[in-house]
Amino acid sequence: MPDRRPTIAKDDVPTAGSTAHVSPGQTRTRNRVSKPNAEAALIGRSLRHAVRDVESMLMAVALPVLLMLMFTFVFGGALDPSGGYVNYVVPGIVLTCAGFGAASTSLSVANDMTSGFIDRLRTMPMRASALITGHVVASLVKNLFATGVVIAVAVAIGFRPTADLGQWLLTIGLIAFYILAITYLFAAIGLAAKSAESANGYGFILLFLPYVSSAFVPVETMPTWLTLFAENQPITPIIDALRSLLIGTEMGGSGLLAVGWCAVILVLAGVWAARLFKARVGRR
Repeated sequence: MPDRRPTIAKDDVPTAGSTAHVSPGQTRTRNRVSKPNAEAALIGRSLRHAVRDVESMLMAVALPVLLMLMFTFVFGGALDPSGGYVNYVVPGIVLTCAGFGAASTSLSVANDMTSGFIDRLRTMPMRASALITGHVVASLVKNLFATGVVIAVAVAIGFRPTADLGQWLLTIGLIAFYILAITYLFAAIGLAAKSAESANGYGFILLFLPYVSSAFVPVETMPTWLTLFAENQPITPIIDALRSLLIGTEMGGSGLLAVGWCAVILVLAGVWAARLFKARVGRR
């Protein structure tokens, strides 16, 4: 005798607290949470985690600040006896700050992928891929706040930017674009890693890029073979563009290169993250 019981689709699991009337012989259907609502919920979750993780937030701010103080007061006199080295070094410190803050995204994503949280999302009526967006947007907000603190400390120790309102807006926009791009890259690393520990190790390599750029010394002072690398890696034009906007140095082609590098990193990281996510958890 054929089975005439109604079938329930995968996404038709009843939700808690539903008040919809179900007639006899009908199945209760579960609507998928809209994409904006799902992402807003996961962004809120990541922000709450960031607020509660006080130690991580302090380190994201304290490390760049200590680095800035060390370069300004320990090495600054030798690098620039006039005392203006703080103006030179702040743009590099800002990107270093962004890197430290974004690196924690790889840990958060790796933890969610290995702790079973992603399996819980797959049982809910929402796109599990919204998890990545939640981590990225929360990281952007957190790192913009940390960057503001670093700039405030820089002003307190002698940083004197010459930027007008328009240049400050462009500076904030470029910093946000860079944070967005590198955070997606760290999120992809978190997806690729087999554990939170390995994600931390892979991401740590990227944090060295500012040291081999124009962040702390002019690239012309480096050995020839290192100068070639420093001039053609993404961090150098971004720092040069920020330096031009903040203290009025020559912009040249660094502005277009900075935006172009950020766009390339964002697109490649986004595609990589999407493929890794689908490979690990399926299409949701």
